[in-house]
Amino acid sequence: MAATALSRDEPTALAGPPPPGPRGTAPWLVAGLVTVVLVLLAGRYGYHRDELYFLLCGRHLDWGYVDQGPLVPALARVMDTVAPGNLVALRTPSALVAGGAVLLVTAIARQFGAGRGGQLLAAVLAGTSGIVLAGGHLLSTTTIDLLVWLAAGYAAIRVLRGEHRWALLIGLALGVGMLNKLLPALLAVGLLAGVAIAGPRRLLRDRWVLAGALVAVLLAAPNLAWQAAHGFPQLGVASSIADGDSSYSGRLDAAVLQLLIISPYAAPIWVAGLIALLRRPAWRAYRALGWAWPVVFGIVLAAGGKGYYDAPLLLVLTAAGAVVTTAWARTATRRILLAVGAAVTVASSAVLLLPTLPADRLPGFVVDVNYDSGETIGWPAFADSLAAVHRALPAEQRRRAVVLTGNYGEAGAVARYGPPRGLPRAYSGHNSMADFGRPPADADVVIAVGWERPDQLRAWFDEVDLAGRVDQRVGVDNDENGGPIWLCRGLRRPWEQIWEPEVRHAG
Repeated sequence: MAATALSRDEPTALAGPPPPGPRGTAPWLVAGLVTVVLVLLAGRYGYHRDELYFLLCGRHLDWGYVDQGPLVPALARVMDTVAPGNLVALRTPSALVAGGAVLLVTAIARQFGAGRGGQLLAAVLAGTSGIVLAGGHLLSTTTIDLLVWLAAGYAAIRVLRGEHRWALLIGLALGVGMLNKLLPALLAVGLLAGVAIAGPRRLLRDRWVLAGALVAVLLAAPNLAWQAAHGFPQLGVASSIADGDSSYSGRLDAAVLQLLIISPYAAPIWVAGLIALLRRPAWRAYRALGWAWPVVFGIVLAAGGKGYYDAPLLLVLTAAGAVVTTAWARTATRRILLAVGAAVTVASSAVLLLPTLPADRLPGFVVDVNYDSGETIGWPAFADSLAAVHRALPAEQRRRAVVLTGNYGEAGAVARYGPPRGLPRAYSGHNSMADFGRPPADADVVIAVGWERPDQLRAWFDEVDLAGRVDQRVGVDNDENGGPIWLCRGLRRPWEQIWEPEVRHAG
């Protein structure tokens, strides 16, 4: 079916922007299949550390947090209220977003003139991409970013075609997106720079574009005001990411990830799309989009940001590349090559990006490729390890004990799995966890986890002893498995003196 559809695409050789291609129905099937598969697999393994954090943030709703806006915590609270403790319900919005992303990439390809075959290829490339499948499996700020950037990208194409009222949708998407994170501002910079470089520069003073900018600012204002009132803590988080204090960070890793985040199979296709946007005469009207990606990626690289920040723009380039590729695939041999590549990508994506393999036999190479998969395994056993230390305490010490975690995911795991195991409340100074409360004054017995070295703990306590290690009962290599559990006694100074200047940390 795919080969037949591909053969019906005609080369694009028009004097002006090509008209939208015919609407295809096959991409809807691909999008629906992606959503269904993600929902069916949503309950596999367990919560990601970020999801556990979002649930805690949802209990403390605000217009902003140290590392994000209010959108995902509010969504987490809604889904956990509708179906408490249900991981499938929590992740269902992400599965729907992933299906929506497939349709948006297809719609973008259609705007570039893709026929039914080109639209199908664009849908398959999007539906098997790392950013769509991995993002669609978890409730994540990245998932919302994906939808926001693609919606803004689609609207930008309509504006560049001369339909200037679509600038309002760009503003709507960017404004809502900045209630999630401030990253959509980076997309705005890329689009404006692209227009300034390639034109039409009259858009920079167009009333619809200015109105769209106003919509974006008004929608983002609550989160921007919160950030301003708290000294823009997201900049501190960004600085720690630039220093390498995070997964998927580092300039070399960011550069390599450009070739992997959609898929290795798609890399030459999006490169072809980029070249076509910058050089194809018939696509001159869209040249600003071609320039937007190098501008955005250049900023990410210079700032030391994470390599997936610009991934939605790569999907826009992939949509353009699908048009070029279907024009190239004129022979049976080339169509067979495309089909084989697509089949290999589907198989590898299923293994590397989705929880299809047994958690207790997850190969190390899966975690090496997809770090987040390892962070969804073993949280109940993590809580069991802490509970064993807590039960071994004398009754008087158990009464005064609290848990102090190095990161927000560990605190979220104790909140989720600790009560049935008799664990006390967990506290953490990580990001917004520091704002959710510090230990009570009489809490001078602390079970500390997430601290590889006890040096800092010894600055706060008289006694710091190794009480055990985290045993997640699987061989997965993640950030918690095998980590030390410290028993700390004899608080040297009151919590109110050490919490803000010493325990609080961003990253």
